[in-house]
Amino acid sequence: MSIKSDLKKDGIEVIEKLDTLKINSIAKNIASKLCETFPNYGLNENELFIKLSRLDMYKAKMPDGMAEANYFYKNSSIYFNEHIPDDDMEEFAVHECIHYLQEVKDKKNYLLKMGLCDYTEFKIYGLGLNEASVQLMSSKIIGIPKEYVKYFGITFETTSPSYYPLECCLVNQLAYLVGEDILFKSTLNSNDDFKFLFADITSKKTFMTIQNAIDDILFAEEDIIKLNNKIINSDSQTKKVDDMVKKIDELKNEIKLTFLRTQNLIISSYFDSMFDKISNLEEIESYRKKLYSFKNYLGYCDGYTFFNDYYIQKMDLLEEKYNALENGTDIPSLNLIIKKESKISSFFKYLKRLILGNKSNNVYNKNDEF
Repeated sequence: MSIKSDLKKDGIEVIEKLDTLKINSIAKNIASKLCETFPNYGLNENELFIKLSRLDMYKAKMPDGMAEANYFYKNSSIYFNEHIPDDDMEEFAVHECIHYLQEVKDKKNYLLKMGLCDYTEFKIYGLGLNEASVQLMSSKIIGIPKEYVKYFGITFETTSPSYYPLECCLVNQLAYLVGEDILFKSTLNSNDDFKFLFADITSKKTFMTIQNAIDDILFAEEDIIKLNNKIINSDSQTKKVDDMVKKIDELKNEIKLTFLRTQNLIISSYFDSMFDKISNLEEIESYRKKLYSFKNYLGYCDGYTFFNDYYIQKMDLLEEKYNALENGTDIPSLNLIIKKESKISSFFKYLKRLILGNKSNNVYNKNDEF
């Protein structure tokens, strides 16, 4: 199939090609911002500029619901929606330029890997994970501030309010747990370091479940867009339209359930594993702080209590572990910090009283500090 046929299939109709000066300007600025935002990633600004300047860029007509800019790997080109003002093109190009830097092709120009996404003969794995990570990187480069949003009944804080917000929320949770740098380096360099690290802490099965769930959310969102476009183009209110509206409601509910189920798995798999690794009082305090601060990354909705319940349960277990370490440990360094940490036991009781008193609230005050 030709490039033109592929574009037509996706509803993209080229209007004009951007001139070399405009492409070079976009390439130069994005190369500079990448190096400035990620100074420890071994990036070379001049090499990035040369590579990005080889991209072809076009203005095009695009169907409703499609992203404002799209990278097409078969001809290494970026297509911008015709409605984007020239001054805003660079902002939309950041995400697509990262895709270009990510791609790994074979000698026949077939795509093998793009960041965290693997292309096999029969299926694509990790598309949602990769899109979300690239978007988080793009938001960081552009400097988008955090804001609270609500999608499908789920409220959360994000730097990506308009693009892949639910996927970004989940992937940002992963970044908080194992480190933003390893996530972004794996995303940019198309390696599996991030995947291996999270799978090593939890399990390969857990990682695959999370990865597939994020894909499911992405695909369900795309199905909603397609159905909405069909409804808009429908002539009248018919049973077929009613069925599509019903299907959209079902997809929205499934997205919500998948998000919450995945969020709960991220929490329990990581913190259960790390709990078993605690061997001294300092690690108890570090664990408690990390679990407590996870509240800032939560997506929540009416009736959601999993995180509160889990936190309270872990406070009980931490208190037991603290008492065991304090009374029977043979760790040499422990005696040096027991007096300093002697307030912890009563502190756990205070935490539980505080949280049990607010159990109906599934997210704690983001300004609370302990």
